[in-house]
Amino acid sequence: MEATMELPATDDEGYLVDPGTWSEELAVELAQRENIELSDAHWDAIRFMREFYQEHQVIPDVRFVARHLATRFGAASRNMIFELFPYGYVKQACKISGMKRPRGWSTG
Repeated sequence: MEATMELPATDDEGYLVDPGTWSEELAVELAQRENIELSDAHWDAIRFMREFYQEHQVIPDVRFVARHLATRFGAASRNMIFELFPYGYVKQACKISGMKRPRGWSTG
């Protein structure tokens, strides 16, 4: 039986209460709970989201992340974010990258 790490405080839906408690180790745990094995492309998206959040104190819109991935992996990858996080940008990408639940966003 695999040991799972103790999570920092989360809301009822599993989003971090304080994005400052996030770590890459925590991202791996959260991804496992979503049945996602993090690839280099996942990490690229997650790190971009974290940097954007640190700089602007807001969660990046999915368009910014898609644009970033297209710049890094080529124009054909503009929908890569939806392949990396098949159950949605908000539900999976935001949660794994340690964001609070975005207000007013009901879908990914």
